[in-house]
This record gives sequence, C-alpha cells and structure tokens, in this order.
Amino acid sequence: MNPRLVPLSQPTDRTVPDCHDGVCITCSDVAVAVRVRELTADGLAVVDTDAGPEEISVALVDAQPGDVVLVHAKEAIAVVEKSS
Repeated sequence: MNPRLVPLSQPTDRTVPDCHDGVCITCSDVAVAVRVRELTADGLAVVDTDAGPEEISVALVDAQPGDVVLVHAKEAIAVVEKSS
C-alpha cells in the first residue's frame, strides 16, 4: 500500500505510514464477538471472554444482558445477536 497525502489546515502535506504485510499499524487487532453479562454505570458492561469477565464500553450500541456484541479495543461497535 502506498502512503497517501492527508490534507491539513496548514499548507504543508504529511503522509500516512505504509501498512506492512497487509496489516494496518493503527488497527491491527481484530473485533471479537462476546456476550454481555451485565450493564454497569456510565455506558460500561461486563462481558464473558475466553480469558474471563472483562469490562468494555457499550456507549455506541444499544446492548442488553444476553446480547452478543462485536468488540474492538474494548469498545462494542455492533450488536450481532439480541437475547431472546
């Protein structure tokens, strides 16, 4: 992938770093589907992961306990399955 120019408010141009071996250096981790165990204060939730319970943000989605959410960098980015 070739670097691209990013417009700035100043007249200088800056390039974005190349991605190497098909992996972007700014977002190389993957999103993971996890089940919401409970909602807590301030837009957070406890979810079940392979490593045990973990706290994530659900501020961007409308998730409820039992829902499966797609999580990237501790942020739920989509509800992929609603609880029945």
